[in-house]
Amino acid sequence: MPLTNNEAERALRHWVIMRKITYGTQTEVGTRVFAVLASVIDTCRKRDVSPWRYLEKVIGERRAGRSAPALPVAQVEGSEWLHPVIVLCKS
Repeated sequence: MPLTNNEAERALRHWVIMRKITYGTQTEVGTRVFAVLASVIDTCRKRDVSPWRYLEKVIGERRAGRSAPALPVAQVEGSEWLHPVIVLCKS
């Protein structure tokens, strides 16, 4: 186990810079949406899955009234799936 949290801080650096450039969010809901999207995008990238294709599937399923699809472990045939991510923020 590493003695520092440098890896975690490096993973957050991109999102902190983006937040500063865009002047952050204006509402609590905006903050929650930003956090969920950042988490989903980072998770997809770490699992070698296109975050945009996954989000496209989530939006399509939610519009159809179904639950969000699970995040794939990796982009390989026969891969296992994890529990679905709930991408739903109530105002």
